[in-house]
Amino acid sequence: MKRIIIIGATSGIGLEVARCYLKAGWQVGAAGRREEELEKLRQSAPRQVFTQKIDVTREDAPLLLKQLIDQMGGMDIFLLSSGIGKQNLSLQPDIELQTAATNVTGFMRMVNAAYHYFEQKGEGHIAVISSIAGTKGLGSAPAYSATKRFQNTYIDALDQLARMNKLNISFTDIRPGFVATPLLKDDKYPLLMRAPQVALQIVKAINRKKRVLTIDWRYRIIVFFWRLIPRWLWVRLPIKNQ
Repeated sequence: MKRIIIIGATSGIGLEVARCYLKAGWQVGAAGRREEELEKLRQSAPRQVFTQKIDVTREDAPLLLKQLIDQMGGMDIFLLSSGIGKQNLSLQPDIELQTAATNVTGFMRMVNAAYHYFEQKGEGHIAVISSIAGTKGLGSAPAYSATKRFQNTYIDALDQLARMNKLNISFTDIRPGFVATPLLKDDKYPLLMRAPQVALQIVKAINRKKRVLTIDWRYRIIVFFWRLIPRWLWVRLPIKNQ
């Protein structure tokens, strides 16, 4: 039986991806900060689900990941779906620093742990959920957009590093647009997508080992044109983000 570990499986996209893999007969290692939600998922498929409380901002997170891997008897795919983001028009320092602690420090901590595990195993697949927000710096959410750009670049670098070291590690960078999850507090966002539909696309991309996936086709068009906008014009556009 194949095994996937999902960090951030207690709600939103991570939870829906976990359900998809359970339906497909996989063993799922579910990790997150809310033990009660992890237990609900475990009870839904007690023979397939293994759980571990993990906070990616804590230094013990890699050790707890190893414990979860040991519980499952191994790991074939690692999916990091843990992240935070807020609009911060007033540029409050605590919001920026909290975002960086999760989306940069926590991201590196967990991805590095997965990389080293697959390095020792000889093969594996690392997938992360970033965002289209990493395309350009968004004035309404500076830390969020910057940290997502960091994630895109970091995965690019690890992909190159793995090839340099002749490691059989695959990478998938998943970049959704607006998705109806607890991260978005209301339904006022344009082109809002539903998590179950987004999860299906993510599973398909991971199974095909797609390198980069922007979800969905509408956001692929938006990102294409964003990249064409010169910097002098971009900074004058009042673009808001999640």
